[in-house]
Amino acid sequence: MINDKIGRRLTDLRISLTDQCNLRCAYCMPKEIFGPNYPFLKRNEWLHFEELDVLVKTFLHLGVKKIRLTGGEPLLRPGIVNFVERLKDHHNVEEITLTTNALRLAKEVQALKAAGLSRVTVSLDALDPKILGEINGRGKSPDIVLNAIDAALNVGLSIKVNMVVQKGVNEGEVLPMARYFKDLGVPLRFIEYMDVGNHNGWKMAKVFSADEILKEIQAEFEIEPIDLSSSAEVAKRYRYKDHTSEFGLITSVTQPFCGGCTRARISADGKLYTCLFASTGLDLRKILRSEKYHKDQLLSILSKHWGHRDDRYSELRAVTKNAQEKVEMSYIGG
Repeated sequence: MINDKIGRRLTDLRISLTDQCNLRCAYCMPKEIFGPNYPFLKRNEWLHFEELDVLVKTFLHLGVKKIRLTGGEPLLRPGIVNFVERLKDHHNVEEITLTTNALRLAKEVQALKAAGLSRVTVSLDALDPKILGEINGRGKSPDIVLNAIDAALNVGLSIKVNMVVQKGVNEGEVLPMARYFKDLGVPLRFIEYMDVGNHNGWKMAKVFSADEILKEIQAEFEIEPIDLSSSAEVAKRYRYKDHTSEFGLITSVTQPFCGGCTRARISADGKLYTCLFASTGLDLRKILRSEKYHKDQLLSILSKHWGHRDDRYSELRAVTKNAQEKVEMSYIGG
């Protein structure tokens, strides 16, 4: 297991299977940028599953225990069910999760469950059809997402729901979302609106903080914290006193947690990023496809790259004078 100079382990690998998506979200892919003529990656520019097999095997030697499949929209990647099965059976990964907008989830849940998927995380930013339709830019109703969540629960697949809360857009949906998923018994994560990518027009004034979210919920529900001191948790977790349900707050903007980060990310085009807000990444595709590539060197390369990391963008956000170009969310996932 690898530790760098400030003690950050590597336990969580996030793999973006494609840069393509079939829905906008609060974070990325505004239609004025990612329209029908946007030059998405060609399939040969994605890492092949065989190349991902090599990388996964190596990352497991570095201490990785959890793998999350992201995008873009990962369910647009042909062969994803077989890849999940290989991760479970061939690599014996402890936990395999998938983050999705759920437009294709209902028809895949049975196969994903059978293949060994541990959990699915669904992105949903509102229950109000008008608000959600404006966020996703396509007028898509929440019904398709809620039906997919029901389908996943029916086959026994564990579920989490992520809601990005943006001031002036969907903060009025915090309580409706809390009520709905409390009753359903599904953990809900409220995420502060972050300046990911380069096109979402982020400003601090648009952030509806975790403290504000918590105040909204406390006005209606009696809650209690669940071990807020745990360094293993990204979300600050709370439970409802009259129910078994819980919710969490992800506070990357107002209460950064860079020092405890254990995540590495592989983008759709095969670059390794050690931070969600990074500008550059290690080109793994180039390494794997080089005539000089040798598998014995890969472990050393990855170990050194992680060990030399010093990124802490969220902690420095307030004092950073010049905004840096960052990797797009469609390439790297969440």
